[in-house]
Amino acid sequence: MLIRCEWCLSDELYLQYHDQEWGVPVHDEQKLFEFLILEGAQAGLSWLTVLRKRENYRKAFDGFDAAKIAGYDQHKMSELLNNNGIIRNRLKIEASVKNAQAFLAIQEKFGSFDRYIWDFVDGMPVQNRFKSLKELPAETETSRTISKDMKKRGFSFVGPTIIYAHMQATGMVNDHIIHCHRYHELGGVAQD
Repeated sequence: MLIRCEWCLSDELYLQYHDQEWGVPVHDEQKLFEFLILEGAQAGLSWLTVLRKRENYRKAFDGFDAAKIAGYDQHKMSELLNNNGIIRNRLKIEASVKNAQAFLAIQEKFGSFDRYIWDFVDGMPVQNRFKSLKELPAETETSRTISKDMKKRGFSFVGPTIIYAHMQATGMVNDHIIHCHRYHELGGVAQD
């Protein structure tokens, strides 16, 4: 029987996300942007709520095409606010547009968002060695640094906790507990 991180055991959707995505290094621009938007939408809610609405988000937000989202006008934002398939929060929807614009600016300046964001961890996933979920931090010095830099560049809904969740989701950190089968699969080496 496979050992997994406890947080994913309560729901089949969580289980699939844990086994297939969480902690896997992401270098695809659109996927990095998707997680940025979804993590911002999750603020104050459970990640499971967002996962359940993920497909609706993909449809409503044009497949997370940053260039399209950056051009959303008030009519489109009103349409999104009336879409019960997503989290209908005006500030979060407005932040998605603002973040798309800032995302494009980073691509222009750095060549890619991938290059920009992964540079904060020297291009390699941080291999943490946590034995239980209680040890996982909500934020780190690195997530605080990234958050501060992104806010300076025009992003919103990118506080240190949201950024740390983004780092976990996109594999910038391996926060699977050391006894989880995914910890080793993602490069972690446990030394008991």
